[in-house]
Amino acid sequence: MSNFIKSRLQSFIYAFHGWNYVLRNEPNTWIHAVVSILVVLAAFWLHLPARDWAVLVLAIGMVWTAEFFNTALENIIDLASPEEHPLAKAGKDIAAASVLIAALASILIGLLILGPPLWEKLIP
Repeated sequence: MSNFIKSRLQSFIYAFHGWNYVLRNEPNTWIHAVVSILVVLAAFWLHLPARDWAVLVLAIGMVWTAEFFNTALENIIDLASPEEHPLAKAGKDIAAASVLIAALASILIGLLILGPPLWEKLIP
């Protein structure tokens, strides 16, 4: 059982190393971080119900997950194909598009959930 616990803890350490790598090396993650924090603060301020929180957390998680996969894929492509290649470029572009799709979907979700209560609070 001790080895099982140690290996699980090591898995968390690897995951946090990856998280740290993305935060240090991908400038867009700071945009995601600022927007995520603003959305969470707005949700607290608006006293949103649990169901709305769940959807917001899923949307935020979707964007972060897409960004992490995009970074991983870009690094793998750079390692496998250090010279320029049309397929390497396509792979990177497609991975970047997945982040864009996730971000656009999360913006729409944010507007649908935060928009009406914000409107009521700001425009009496």
